[in-house]
Amino acid sequence: MIKVDEKGFYGKFGGAYIPEMLHPNIEELTENYEAILASQEFQDEFRGLLKDYVGRPTPLYFASRLSEKHGAKIYLKREDLCHTGAHKVNNTIGQIILAKKLGKKRIIAETGAGQHGVATATVCALMGMDCTVYMGEIDIARQHPNVERMKILGAKVVPATSGSKTLKDATNEAMRAWINDPVGTHYIIGSVVGPHPYPEMVARFQSVISEEMKWQLKEKEGTENPAIVIACVGGGSNAAGAFYHYYNTPEVRLVAAEAAGLGVSSGKSAATTALGTPGILHGSKTILMQTEDGQVVEPHSISAGLDYPGIGPVHAHLFDVGRGEFVAVEDKDAMMAGVELSQLEGIIPAIESAHALHALNMIEYSKDDVIIINLSGRGDKDLETYIKWGGY
Repeated sequence: MIKVDEKGFYGKFGGAYIPEMLHPNIEELTENYEAILASQEFQDEFRGLLKDYVGRPTPLYFASRLSEKHGAKIYLKREDLCHTGAHKVNNTIGQIILAKKLGKKRIIAETGAGQHGVATATVCALMGMDCTVYMGEIDIARQHPNVERMKILGAKVVPATSGSKTLKDATNEAMRAWINDPVGTHYIIGSVVGPHPYPEMVARFQSVISEEMKWQLKEKEGTENPAIVIACVGGGSNAAGAFYHYYNTPEVRLVAAEAAGLGVSSGKSAATTALGTPGILHGSKTILMQTEDGQVVEPHSISAGLDYPGIGPVHAHLFDVGRGEFVAVEDKDAMMAGVELSQLEGIIPAIESAHALHALNMIEYSKDDVIIINLSGRGDKDLETYIKWGGY
């Protein structure tokens, strides 16, 4: 049974490993979020905004040419069609309502690919709240369009200049800022990482993805259950959302595509389950890439959103108990898969999502299998990377 316990653990992984100064913040969230989320008032506002503002439900699209190419029935869950261009807004809508009900006045967030930053800046503009987004200096350079979007939306973008200057370091900076203002600030974490209750809370907000998939597939195929669900995993929020309602349905295979970068053994990778060991990262026990003495190993991926040295504790548990199948996708293969979808279906995917697409080439299935790939975001933000890689 895949389920979080009262202390925030999925099996061996999870919990809240935090400095003393963060205890009041986490305790406030833990004591209040369940009741707030369960209230009819919250659900009405959350569901209303998902429908009228985000544009849900997102389509479940039968990709006929991709299906013919790969020899299976392949559906794409079109999270790229959400307002702001990715699944991230499902979570930020939920957390901004929660923050408002907790009386917070200021929002902080971290971002890698920039989609979570944009989604956070968007809901802060919607609710009239102050917004600061921490982003690695390298990611600022490679995701410039999203940086400009955040600024237009009224957010302050603060560069993280330490370490690898990517997502891990942006998360470090955001946590420091939260410690400095625990009373007035809410930290909108963008993935299923961090101390409890964040991993489960974010997964619940994202679970609308698999909730919709079940009834949409029933309409199209006469069954709620596909043979396989595939999603990319960095921290893993889109995957947690796509897997959530199938955790305890063993006949549905859950395939997670991690970023192998230049190769699992190259020293330039973010393939956590292939290279990692159990440890503490950003407030929870999970699997992460680290040295023998516990120093975090810098990750690498062509995709800013997968450039993270760990995975969320729920994914660590899925890997540990064998419920999830994890594959490591190299940069070049992800890029080819992204171009393939563009030219077969007229859909340019985010490079994160392209990792999930390439997983089709790494797993076994039959021609009658129904496969859902969670298309977590669109490729507008990655056009420069596509252009440089492909010489367009």
